[in-house]
Amino acid sequence: MATLSELTQQFQRLAAEEAGAIRGAADSAQLEEVRRGVFGKKGRLSTLMRGMGDLSAEERPLAGKAANDVKEALAAAIEERAAQIRKEELHAALEAERLDITLPGIPPRVGSLHPLTQTLREIEGIFTAMGFTIELGPDIEDDFHNFGALNFPEDHPSRDMQDTIYLDSDLLLRTHTSPVQIRAMQARKPPLAIIAPGKVYRCDTPDATHSPTFHQVEGFMVDTDIRFSDLRGVLEAFIHRIFGPDVTYRMRPHFFPFTEPSTEVDVFFARKSPTGALVREPLEILGAGMIHPKVLGNCGIDPERYTGFAFGMGVERITMIRHGINNLGLFFDNDVRFLRQFD
Repeated sequence: MATLSELTQQFQRLAAEEAGAIRGAADSAQLEEVRRGVFGKKGRLSTLMRGMGDLSAEERPLAGKAANDVKEALAAAIEERAAQIRKEELHAALEAERLDITLPGIPPRVGSLHPLTQTLREIEGIFTAMGFTIELGPDIEDDFHNFGALNFPEDHPSRDMQDTIYLDSDLLLRTHTSPVQIRAMQARKPPLAIIAPGKVYRCDTPDATHSPTFHQVEGFMVDTDIRFSDLRGVLEAFIHRIFGPDVTYRMRPHFFPFTEPSTEVDVFFARKSPTGALVREPLEILGAGMIHPKVLGNCGIDPERYTGFAFGMGVERITMIRHGINNLGLFFDNDVRFLRQFD
């Protein structure tokens, strides 16, 4: 049984020892372990305080004061050390997560133009370099600008609902960009050298080579003494710019209601046959011809004084040929894996 003096000394010894343990706690876990060792049910302070029961009634208040002084001093020391540890841990965390602002950042991935837009802009650049200007027109057209002025007979198959998307008896979604040619010739007098890029619409079922929406570039030139040789020179310059100087082509007779004479242009490309032999085969890329005198007359241009040529091409087809793409639908699926190949 300890006397008051012995118990008081034990309280003081406990305070000194645990104060050192508190200062030496390296982190929150170690400090919590010290706290439990002092204030827990089986802690050192609780064990010593149980010895106060053996003291006399006069001595217990004195021992209680000594125990309470130790308790408050150690609790304050623990709180102070806990605040220090939190500050140290925060500083360590900030050091670990600190960004070095002198290092170059990671640039965001920059998007790129769609392959059709790339091809379209290249086509526009080739023709504007030859003196053509760019003209746009409405996607919704009337029958006159889309068919009548272009010398399409009333019973022409392309007027059928199977090919044309009609909005009412007269309005429709344009089936080609040729109406821009009509509007330009109605609004201005020759000389004219214009290309008309844009979307066109047909009643087609989507598959590897068809789409109800696609892109065309119409081009035409009207002036005095325009000849078929001028058309050939313009198209040859375009073909060699878009496909390369070594590509060969041919012009073969064809029929279009709005040109006379008319031609289709094929470009020859080499491919391997099933036997492995290298063969050259033609691929049609555009239609063209001399503007029909009736078309000039429909636009108020004197066909006795002026002549002109016109041509039209599909942007999707040229893009597919240039990049070896065999499915038109890839252009409209918006698959990023496909599009990133054209960055």
